[in-house]
Amino acid sequence: MGFVILTLILGLALSFERIIYLNLATTNTNKLLAKVEDALNEGGVEAAKEVCRNTRGPVASIFYQGLDRYDAGIDVVEKSVVSYGSVQMGQLENGLTWIALFIALAPMLGFMGTVIGMIGAFDAIEAAGDINPSLVAGGIKVALITTVSGLIVAMILQVFYNYIIGKIDSLVNAMEDASISLIDILVDYQAKK
Repeated sequence: MGFVILTLILGLALSFERIIYLNLATTNTNKLLAKVEDALNEGGVEAAKEVCRNTRGPVASIFYQGLDRYDAGIDVVEKSVVSYGSVQMGQLENGLTWIALFIALAPMLGFMGTVIGMIGAFDAIEAAGDINPSLVAGGIKVALITTVSGLIVAMILQVFYNYIIGKIDSLVNAMEDASISLIDILVDYQAKK
């Protein structure tokens, strides 16, 4: 049981860390795009980079990388945005493999507790030399409690995991959509010059 509880604690700690990180990484991309476009029109690329520098989140970081390479041309900006978007996506997914490990590990630890409980029950039968229900009940009870605990832990962590995956998908979609809009804004800005 101790290992199952440890799995729950570690899995929840990682889940809460990811949820907090992802909530802090969430920004209003439409508002950021409007600010970047206004800054571009009023103060040029440096003003737009300043807006991105003062905004938290992966979208602002991607915008900054693209704007930083504006002088090299739109093609370079686009490649930079795509490449840095992959880096940001990796940072969003950081730690998910550990949560998935704990989801898989919890039922296995519960089943291991089942086997240990059954071994204890058979040891009690062997020691007594007689099959008495009260001898077997304790071992079977331990077996069932650990199995149920392992399954409950896996279910709890699975809910958090799915929430985190959904949040990451939402952020990635916003990043991709905003990146396309940034390229359009830069093309329009370049045409005006």
